[in-house]
Amino acid sequence: MAKTTGFIEYARQEAGHRPADRRSGDWREFLLPLEAPALCRQAARCMDCGIPFCHGTGCPLANRIPEFNDLVYRGRWRDAAENLHSTNNFPEITGRICPAPCETACTLSINDEPVLIKHIEYQIAERAWSEGWVVPRPAARKTGRRVAVVGSGPAGLAAAQQLARAGHAVVVFEADERPGGLLRYGIPDFKLDKGVLDRRLYQLRAEGVDFQCPVRVGQDLSTRYLRRFFDAVCLTMGAGEPRELPVPGRGLEGIHFAMDYLAAANRVLSGEAPDPISARDKIVVVIGGGDTGSDCVGTANRQHAAEVHQFEILPQPPQRRPPDTPWPTWPRILRTSDSHEEGCRRRWSVMTKAFAGRGVRVSELHGCQVEWVPGRRGPEPREQAGTDFAMRVDLVLLAMGFLHVRRGGLVDGLGLKLDERGNVIVDADSMTSQEGVFAAGDAVAGASLVVRAIAAGRNAAADIDRWLAEN
Repeated sequence: MAKTTGFIEYARQEAGHRPADRRSGDWREFLLPLEAPALCRQAARCMDCGIPFCHGTGCPLANRIPEFNDLVYRGRWRDAAENLHSTNNFPEITGRICPAPCETACTLSINDEPVLIKHIEYQIAERAWSEGWVVPRPAARKTGRRVAVVGSGPAGLAAAQQLARAGHAVVVFEADERPGGLLRYGIPDFKLDKGVLDRRLYQLRAEGVDFQCPVRVGQDLSTRYLRRFFDAVCLTMGAGEPRELPVPGRGLEGIHFAMDYLAAANRVLSGEAPDPISARDKIVVVIGGGDTGSDCVGTANRQHAAEVHQFEILPQPPQRRPPDTPWPTWPRILRTSDSHEEGCRRRWSVMTKAFAGRGVRVSELHGCQVEWVPGRRGPEPREQAGTDFAMRVDLVLLAMGFLHVRRGGLVDGLGLKLDERGNVIVDADSMTSQEGVFAAGDAVAGASLVVRAIAAGRNAAADIDRWLAEN
C-alpha cells in the first residue's frame, strides 16, 4: 500500500493544460504534467481497498493499478514501468486517450474524487521512454511459424507484438499508407502526437514485426494467399462501417463522415495529402456527442471555423452519477472535453430531419427537439411539436458511431460468419468460423475503447500462440 492515510491527507490534483485560447491555435499536445513530488502524493491516495475494482472491474487490461501506485509513491519508477508494461503494450497511448474506466471504478469515487490513475500511468510510461528503459525485446527463439495480422490499429499492434515476442514471424498488412490505423488517422495530434506512435512502431520493427503498407487484403492480396503462406491469420480491421443519417439532402456536398474528416486533417499534418476537408470560416455542425464528435470539434477550432455546434439526439446527462449507472459501472454523466472548452455550442435532444442546399452544397440544416418515451425495444425519440428549426450551415460532420466491420473482399473471401449486428463471430479462443483464422478488437465487439482493443489483441495473440503449439 502506498500510504495508509494518503487518501485522507491529500486531495485529488488534476494535471494542468495549456490555456484553451492558446492551444486551439496549434496542433501540439496541451497536457502539463504534474511534477514528481505532486505525482507521488497522488499515488499515495491509493487506499489498498482490499478488492481493487479499478483493476478487476474498471480496466479491460487488468493493469495492476494498486501495485504501480505503490511503486511510484516509493520512487521505484523502473519497477513501476515493468509492472505496467506486463499488462499493457502501449501505456503511453492509453495514458493519453483512455477515458479511464479505472477511475470511475476506484473505491474512492464512492464518496470522494478517485485516484489520478490515468495521469500516473502516463507519467510512468513517459519516464520509461525518457530513461531508455523501453527497448526492443525480440524473442530468444524462433518457432518457424508465420502469422498474418490484418489491420494495424491498437488490437493489431498488440497482437503483433505479443506474437513476435513468442517467436513467430509476424507480417502486419495495413490498407492505409502508414501503420497505426485509428491511432494514426482517427485521433488528432493534439490528443496523440504521432511521434509517440512512431517510437513504439520502431520497437515493434526491431522485435521482428514486418509492416506491409498500403495493402488491401482481399483486393491487392488474395485471401487464398494468406491461407497458403501463413500458418495463422489474425483479423483486426476494426468496425469501420459508419452509421448513416438517411434524411433528405444527405447527398449534398459538404456533409462528411467524421472519420473521413479527421483522417484528412491528420494526413495534411503528416504531409501525406495536400488539402484537408477544411472548416476555415465555416459554420460547422457536428452530429453526435461522443469522443469522435469531440475530436471533430477540436479539429474544426484549429482550422479556424467561424462557429462550431454539436448536436446530440440523446438527452443531456446529469452532472452526478445517476442510480441507473451505480458505482463501479461507467457513469452516465455530463462530460465536457478539452475540445468543448475551446469553443462549441452544444445541444441535446436534437433530431436532424433534413438538409437543404444552394446548388450542390449544403447550406441549411432542419431539425427539431425530441423527447424520449417508452417503446417496444426501449426508449425512443418522439418529435416535440412546435420545436422545428432551421439554421445556416457550411460543413456537417456525422459522428454517430460505427455499425460493424466493413464487408467485402476480405470478410466475404474468407467466408466468415457474422452475428446479427454484422460483427465477426469468434469462439472462446478468438477463432472465427474458419479454422486458423482468428479475430479481435472492434471487428468482433463493435466500436469500443482503445484499451479494450489492446486487451483483445493480447488475448487473441495468446490464443493463436497456443493453437500453433497444438497444430
